[in-house]
Amino acid sequence: MEETNKDNLIKKPVDELEKELSTDYTKGLSEGEAQNRLRKYGPNEIEEKKENPLINLAKKFWNPSAWVLEAAAVLSLILGKYLDFYIIVALIIFNAILSFSEEQRANKALEMLKSRLQVQARVLRDENWKSIPSRLLVPGDIVRLRLGDFVPADVRLIEGQLEVDQSALTGESLTVAKGKGDVVYSGSIIKRGEATGVVILTGKNTYFGKTAQLVSIAKPRLRVQQVISRVVFWMMVIVIVILGISGAVILLRHENPLDFLPLALVLVIGAIPIALPAMFTISLALGSEELSKAGVLVTRLDSIEGASTMNTLASDKTGTLTVNKLSVHNVIPLEGDDKEVITYGALASREEDQDPIDLAFINKAKELGVELQSWKVVEFKPFDPSTRRTESLVEKDGSTFRVTKGAIDALGKLCGLKDIEKIYEKAQSEAKIGCRVLAVAKNDGEKWKLVGLVSLRDPPREDSAELVKELRDLGVKVIMLTGDAQPIAQEIAKEVGIGPNVVKVNEFKENPKIIDQIDGLAEVYPEDKYTVVKLLQQEGRVVGMTGDGVNDAPALRQADVGIAVSNATDVAKAAASVVLTSPGLRNIVDMVKIGRRIYERINIWILSRITRTFQNVVFIALALLLLNKFVISTFGMVLLLFMFDFVTLTMSTDNVPWSKRPASWNIFNLVKVSIILGIVMVVESFMILFLVNSLPTRPLQTSIFLYLLYSNIFNLLNIREKRNFWDSAPSKVMGLTMLADIIAAFALVTFGIPGLVAIPPTLALEILALSLTLNLIVNNFIKIGVEKILKVEW
Repeated sequence: MEETNKDNLIKKPVDELEKELSTDYTKGLSEGEAQNRLRKYGPNEIEEKKENPLINLAKKFWNPSAWVLEAAAVLSLILGKYLDFYIIVALIIFNAILSFSEEQRANKALEMLKSRLQVQARVLRDENWKSIPSRLLVPGDIVRLRLGDFVPADVRLIEGQLEVDQSALTGESLTVAKGKGDVVYSGSIIKRGEATGVVILTGKNTYFGKTAQLVSIAKPRLRVQQVISRVVFWMMVIVIVILGISGAVILLRHENPLDFLPLALVLVIGAIPIALPAMFTISLALGSEELSKAGVLVTRLDSIEGASTMNTLASDKTGTLTVNKLSVHNVIPLEGDDKEVITYGALASREEDQDPIDLAFINKAKELGVELQSWKVVEFKPFDPSTRRTESLVEKDGSTFRVTKGAIDALGKLCGLKDIEKIYEKAQSEAKIGCRVLAVAKNDGEKWKLVGLVSLRDPPREDSAELVKELRDLGVKVIMLTGDAQPIAQEIAKEVGIGPNVVKVNEFKENPKIIDQIDGLAEVYPEDKYTVVKLLQQEGRVVGMTGDGVNDAPALRQADVGIAVSNATDVAKAAASVVLTSPGLRNIVDMVKIGRRIYERINIWILSRITRTFQNVVFIALALLLLNKFVISTFGMVLLLFMFDFVTLTMSTDNVPWSKRPASWNIFNLVKVSIILGIVMVVESFMILFLVNSLPTRPLQTSIFLYLLYSNIFNLLNIREKRNFWDSAPSKVMGLTMLADIIAAFALVTFGIPGLVAIPPTLALEILALSLTLNLIVNNFIKIGVEKILKVEW
């Protein structure tokens, strides 16, 4: 689109744009015309710049894990171990390609989720208002903008008044007033009012060149990187201690220090958790796919870890615990009859705004057979927090009058009522059962008269009580947050099974220590939620927070797990780390369970990795120091690492059970358990070593390679289950991969390859049987004993 045409669309009087854009302000575009324009102008989005895949692949050769292996290859070359050099280089390339392909798979999963988090726009097409993905907007579309919306394209206002936050575009923090004819730019946020406008520019043609895409999927920059660092720290502590002892012994023996280099090489390679970052990323990416099937869209991968550790859920009442569909519960006429009260309330509403209160009045009017089309709404004033009411100027048969609906005290003052307490008494019985009571008034030109009260009720969801109980059984305390008065809040909290102890939010803010005694907070304003989250976190809670509004955004960002509910505004979705696709708590229960299952997978991987490092490093070092021989070659050690890491990556699919309580990272406990099991496995490794040494042929290095690989595989099968290993089966993918690894290793050692001398099949079978017996029988009961007798948990 040429710049002159852009200027035309921005500067030309808005009444002339209808012809310029070939549209109709009252009917909108037809679907056919919209499709033609979509083909002409393209989607309303800016293509994301993506990094060259070849650059991503090159980065796999430039990171700490790759440096260690590259150093090993260089050291092998210096020492004249050319076969080791070639094989290690081949394995470096294989690892880079595998890591690259898995990362691409994870990114594709995230991009799939991203496509499901498109911003929605309210648009008029073929005379009907509908919600469509903003990427499908075209110039000439008529759109409706309301409080909390991100502006989906550059829009000229046809009618209405707005206050707009343009800080994301201009850096100016003050809101800007916009009225008829003004341009509201893509990427702005509506802070007040509502208006109808015509789309003039989309996609890359927008004035600021901004897309309306709100939710950007966070790439794997995870909080659990701290866990990786701590695991690497403990592994390196083990290696440094062993290297220090070994080096000292070699010097005391006056042996050639160069003999120490191959040992150092093997130990360093054995200690580096090459697959750990990939394991985290793949587990969380696959977890996000699993969650998406359960109706939970993850916008930041680290929120999955937050879901596993969450122990407190601050839940909104509306839409989460209740059905979020207001309906008229009772009508209390003060003048006229029920039908009159509902009619005036419906006339003070607007259907296209899809406001729940407005819809409740309109739907009730339709039930009563009121033909609202016989009135003409000349002017409509939407709900204003400062006046706490809506108002319409309506006309019928040549006469006009005003109608309004809103808070009882606001309309009481408007009508000049002196004894408002009597009105409150009429509403009291409705309020006690959790109803919201609104007043309706009429002004026929003289003064405002209160015509009646209408009680509205948003009933609890049928499954709320069951799901609240399920969350409690999972160790998650549910606290209800609502703006309702205390009596209403108590009634709902009791009905959904949370409990009756609901206090006013100010009482909690004054004394957060009462958190264990309360079930909910009443009279919560949106701006209070951020403070509530902060106070809960200061009390040591891992907090999940549900929200839907613009003012919920700071609380959603502050929470450990910010959860935007299904009907949330675009701003809330952008601030949250999780977006639900259906109402209620079911998605949250699924999120907790799946999050904990992912945590268990990673926890088991870490335990397996530390145990394996302890066994391999201590055994190899002690064998050298005590027997003065290398029990495994450098090539054998590298091959062992890659073959076993191939198995451990499938842990991301394992059927581990979720914990019945919130997860917590306890790396020190994992290290303690690993050392205990590692010591047992070192003793068992020496038993195998002495057995092999007693044989006439004694193919030592190949036999130890095979035993260590089988031992690592069966140890993983053992520790993946805290009870007896047979109490649960691994996933099909994991089981088949283990079997494939066992068969491949058997074939390698019996046929022999360069770097591994062939051994008799009978010996390979004996090693298989011994490693299976020691790790799945003996070590299974040792594992259970460690937890029961020493009270060490992981």
